[in-house]
Amino acid sequence: MAKLARSPTASPPAAAAERHRSAAGSGLRSLASAASGWWDRWAVMDSGLSKLERAFGDQFPEGERYFGLENFGNTCYCNSVLQALYYCAPFREQLLEYYSKNRNLEDAEENLLTCLADLFSQISASKKKTGVIAPKRFIQMVRKLNEYFRGYMHQDAHEFLNFLLNEIVDILEKESSSAKDSPGTTSPEMVSNGAAVDGVRKEPLVTWVHKNFQGTLTNETRCLMCETITAKDETFFDLSVDIEQNSSLTSCLKNFFSTETLNADDKFFCDKCCSLQEAEKRMKIKKVPQTLVIHLKRFKFIEQLNRNKKLSYRVVYPLELKLSSSSSDAVADCEYSLFAVVVHLGSGPNQGHYVAKIKSHDHWLSFDDDNVEMIPESALQTFYGSSREYSGNTDHGYILFYERIGGNGDEKTDSSDGV
Repeated sequence: MAKLARSPTASPPAAAAERHRSAAGSGLRSLASAASGWWDRWAVMDSGLSKLERAFGDQFPEGERYFGLENFGNTCYCNSVLQALYYCAPFREQLLEYYSKNRNLEDAEENLLTCLADLFSQISASKKKTGVIAPKRFIQMVRKLNEYFRGYMHQDAHEFLNFLLNEIVDILEKESSSAKDSPGTTSPEMVSNGAAVDGVRKEPLVTWVHKNFQGTLTNETRCLMCETITAKDETFFDLSVDIEQNSSLTSCLKNFFSTETLNADDKFFCDKCCSLQEAEKRMKIKKVPQTLVIHLKRFKFIEQLNRNKKLSYRVVYPLELKLSSSSSDAVADCEYSLFAVVVHLGSGPNQGHYVAKIKSHDHWLSFDDDNVEMIPESALQTFYGSSREYSGNTDHGYILFYERIGGNGDEKTDSSDGV
């Protein structure tokens, strides 16, 4: 690289002229020096702000906190789900309420729920607006309870979500049972509907987890011989739907609720006919959840390969989702708004990485373990999937979280004719 040429030494007359110009410009340099000092002091003050705080500027949400979570080797599956749950407003509020009621109980035994509540409390009560927290105690408890998560292999975020929600429900049910043995200690959140009185059978306990995530499906089977309809209700915390190439979430849900014919080797045993008969089977939503969680089944067992394969199919998921029906006994359409997407990055089910894309106060953010940054809404389209089977794009939406717009989820709706 060529060096810059040095200026020749000035002659005596030129030097005198230079001294004159220097004296004349000393005042300007003094002003420039003062301005530079002010800039340096401002820069020092500004250096105390995180990149995310500078991105928000004066629009940083009042009272909100944005913290990344440290990764303990392979815990991105856990971190991404925890971030989605933290920004599920009703779940967070009720968990923090549970924490405030139970944190001073001396005989309280540490469990997964108390560890999660403590973690959420650390974030929400932090004096800093942004930062990083190490969920060490929570991870230790997860590994203690479930050997599946103890190793350092790649784990499934959807399986972890199911494990976590069901474990919390089990803990709340045990606490409710213990509270019944101690008169006067039962809280309203722990009371089951139609509690047993004088031996009368009680209804299952409804916790705040159920109130947030639980919906009810009705599995209907109609015998084509006698027209008898057999119906069975089943609850769900999330809907796992099959996906197809170059499709949309709406079309995938329509397939989920479509009518299936049972014939040949799949005939239905009709109790009224007392024999195997051809039948029609369909799923309907009887009760919609407040928070609708949809799991896109991207990992499928391929018999020819004798292993699971990741489906990189392009599935467009909308920011606003409407569950609708033409059924005469259906209520008004149920509308949902997308607020979180757990994304799987990688080419297969046994390798890769998980991140969460979350909407908070009308801003979309990316949570990649300990890194949190603002992203444009248009970035969500990046994670729809690939329109071709072989593509360099391996970042795909995996778990979608929708919050109900209006309503409390108690109404019934029929999704058999459309979504």
